[in-house]
Amino acid sequence: MAEQNLSEFYDRVARVEKARALGYGFEADGTLGRSYYFKPVSRRRRILGPLLIVLACGFGLKAAMHHQVGDSAYHDRVMAMQASDGFERLGGVLMQADPVTLWLSDQIRHYLN
Repeated sequence: MAEQNLSEFYDRVARVEKARALGYGFEADGTLGRSYYFKPVSRRRRILGPLLIVLACGFGLKAAMHHQVGDSAYHDRVMAMQASDGFERLGGVLMQADPVTLWLSDQIRHYLN
């Protein structure tokens, strides 16, 4: 009889220790338990910052290519891409020299020369 009670006791102790290791706890009424001191903070996913970084890198890459190959060669290559079909046409639309690209290319030319 005593051995059976002892094994049940150790089983309960093991279950309590396992629950405590997982972060569970006992909170009596009228006391401040773990949930009072630790409140999980829900965080919103931020999409604007990474999106702006990707856009800045894209414009920087376009400006560097525009500066490297020159205005006329860049324009000819973009026109050749737009004349083809499939994804190259989409690439030609995306690689058009817009005002931001031209301004960044001028800034690169100004600081490197």
